[in-house]
Amino acid sequence: MLNSSESNDFKSLVLNKTPLIDVRAPIEFKKGSFPYSVNLPLITDEERHLIGIKYKNFGNEEAVMLGHKFVSGEVKEKRIKAWLDFKKDNPNAMLYCFRGGQRSKIVQEWISEYIPEIIRLKGGYKAFRNYLMNEIDNSPKYFNPLILGGHTGSGKTILLKKIENSIDFEGLVNHRGSSFGKKITGQPSQIDFENSLAYELIQKVNKGFMNLLFEDEGKYIGSINIPKNLAEYLSQGSMLVLETSFEERISITFDEYILNAQKDYKKEFEEDYFVFWINDMQTAMKRIEKRLGSMRYKVLNELFIEALNFQNKKGSLEKYKNWIAYLLKEYYDPMYEYQLEKNKKKILLKGSSSVILDYLQTLKLP
Repeated sequence: MLNSSESNDFKSLVLNKTPLIDVRAPIEFKKGSFPYSVNLPLITDEERHLIGIKYKNFGNEEAVMLGHKFVSGEVKEKRIKAWLDFKKDNPNAMLYCFRGGQRSKIVQEWISEYIPEIIRLKGGYKAFRNYLMNEIDNSPKYFNPLILGGHTGSGKTILLKKIENSIDFEGLVNHRGSSFGKKITGQPSQIDFENSLAYELIQKVNKGFMNLLFEDEGKYIGSINIPKNLAEYLSQGSMLVLETSFEERISITFDEYILNAQKDYKKEFEEDYFVFWINDMQTAMKRIEKRLGSMRYKVLNELFIEALNFQNKKGSLEKYKNWIAYLLKEYYDPMYEYQLEKNKKKILLKGSSSVILDYLQTLKLP
């Protein structure tokens, strides 16, 4: 049974976290896709390239004929099976191509020979992407921004995860937002970040939150930048400053930079993990040499090497706490104090995690 059902109810896609079948070629998917989407392409990258040449030289009809030649017989059966299997596991799944044109229509027709209906996105990827970007630009109309500040290691991310009306930029960009913030798995594309951010904003706003809490960040987090309009709006937000003891900050940073990082590297690189981790840490230290100054950089390096040797000899990570204490005191703290002094944001409150949580409970929530 053939159908051509389309939907442009993009808001419901976001709120329902609707699974999506992206039938674009893998190269297109990698440049940017949507949360809850899976790439089950109609044509491969190479096929797309050859069809494009055919289209340029001989027009649409010849290009379509070549596409049908590529996707026929067992190849066609295999691709249809992949779409049907996903639809079986995700009954409310929809599909899309770039503009909601030929590719998604062909897939829709082929699938409809086996099941009653699958809906495709009207306007495809381009229309949905435009909707999400507009929602980011318009989101400042719907909430009051609160900005969570605090020294490195104070546990801002830990606190954010306890609060429903928060948006964790660092989680979305897969980066800790510092010189040592790089993670093994790498960052998403700028487009993927923006799409995920739009989902978060739409979902939070729909819940009726009058206030949204964000960690205090620069314009860039690693290689990802916060959309301009939103960044400017957040720069006007009032601050809550999280205060944590120096000892606790050492412990939190130790868990993040050393303990958990080494575990992650071990999962990824197995027996070679230590070499890769050391190399990345020394590269990160080199990045801050100029700001730190040659003498303090030398001390920091020596403390790190001392900790490495102690780990190799005793199997203990304890010495890294000396390295972290020096890094916090000599690098992060002076930089934070300078930034706080320059900061024009109004400070509403300074206090511990429990003090800030209590304050947030007093704000009007839905």
